[in-house]
Amino acid sequence: MRLFNRIACVLLFLTATALDAQDVGQGDLYSRIKENLDAVRAIDTHDHLRAFGKMPDRVATPDGRGMNLYSIWAHSYLTRTTKITPWPADRSFDTWWKQARDDFDDARATSFYRYLLPAFRDLYGVNFETLTDAQAAKLNGQIFQNYRDDSWLKEVITKRANIELMFIDPYWNRLQFARDYRFAVPVLNVTTLIGASHPERTPSQRDSPYVYAERKKMPTDTFADFLAVIERLFADALAADAICLKSTQAYIRTLHYKPVSKERAAAVYGKSPKEATEKEQKQFEDFMFWHICRLSAKYELPFQIHTGDARVQGSNPMLLVDLIEANPQTKFILFHGGYPWVGETGAIAMKHKNVWIDSCWLPTLSYTMAKRAYQEWLDAVPSDRIMWGADTVDAEGIYGATEFTRQCLAEALAEKVEQGQLREADANRIGRQIMRENALKLFPRLNRMLWR
Repeated sequence: MRLFNRIACVLLFLTATALDAQDVGQGDLYSRIKENLDAVRAIDTHDHLRAFGKMPDRVATPDGRGMNLYSIWAHSYLTRTTKITPWPADRSFDTWWKQARDDFDDARATSFYRYLLPAFRDLYGVNFETLTDAQAAKLNGQIFQNYRDDSWLKEVITKRANIELMFIDPYWNRLQFARDYRFAVPVLNVTTLIGASHPERTPSQRDSPYVYAERKKMPTDTFADFLAVIERLFADALAADAICLKSTQAYIRTLHYKPVSKERAAAVYGKSPKEATEKEQKQFEDFMFWHICRLSAKYELPFQIHTGDARVQGSNPMLLVDLIEANPQTKFILFHGGYPWVGETGAIAMKHKNVWIDSCWLPTLSYTMAKRAYQEWLDAVPSDRIMWGADTVDAEGIYGATEFTRQCLAEALAEKVEQGQLREADANRIGRQIMRENALKLFPRLNRMLWR
């Protein structure tokens, strides 16, 4: 009888194990989760897509000016680490390709290179890894023809990449809120406002709050006048359906913003770059950043902040913790997962309920770290506080970055299911949250912009 009981227990254990394995879906689990993610009409919380007629990197060719294979690579993130052969004076693709085909050899393992491979594979049916000269010439011609008008761009973004809404950060014209596409969502980039202690501190007329004030017939004589202009700009941005704020100051300076009194900032206002010391200018910017945090809460415009991989010595998101803690009504979104400080970013979001993590760009920076980050964040942070964005500039880049994100997220979720940390149904729900639902929850005004 004892032997029979033992055999029965073993059989029950094996049956349960088999059922568990079937539930996990070993073998095709990743494919099912990926298929679920592919079906989600995504909300992309960060991109830099210009109006079609203003897209950069068109080049002169024998067939006229347009986009081609060089254009796609020249405006890709690969150029951050790898030199791409310039477009030749004779405007010939064959001349360019003869030299450029070797540009990629040392970058084949990098995510900056690999994120574009799905675009060439899925949109053009070619394997860029094994591309022949004839295939390269054909691909170049197809790209050129596709960019004759904007229909290809719209097709790829809304159907092939399955993106319904896309936040567009107009760093080339920060104080305008045009919606150049049906899927476009405006963003107010506040980077130049933070440092605008004097008109000479603004990099262009398009980004100048002083030029904006002139258009609105508002004075800028005093610091109080200047702050009134900033507030008017916020009100106008909200009326124009801007959905959030964005700062890229991490490219310029440290993210350590100290609390500074209004009086000390006012003492710097109006001083030219020659008159103000570096310390004084930092004090002005510190005040302005805190002030914009307060306006963010007042106008219910969540604040996207570039963290990580900029000026690396000053872009650790941990530098923002005191400011985050002091502004509990402001909704902070830490961009790029704080790369390379993804663990620190998760810890900040764990401790502070007014912090969201945006994984935009992260899979393109490092696919391996992005997968680790998704798994680590889900260990530490509720799944409704993680988002994503493609963070690119053209159809191929947007498709590649979106597909890269879906692959990476599907792998991360599948591994958690395989390890018994998640049920498959929950993994699918979390995937939908990250790709779409979390943005709708954080930015409720998006619901009336939905169009599909």
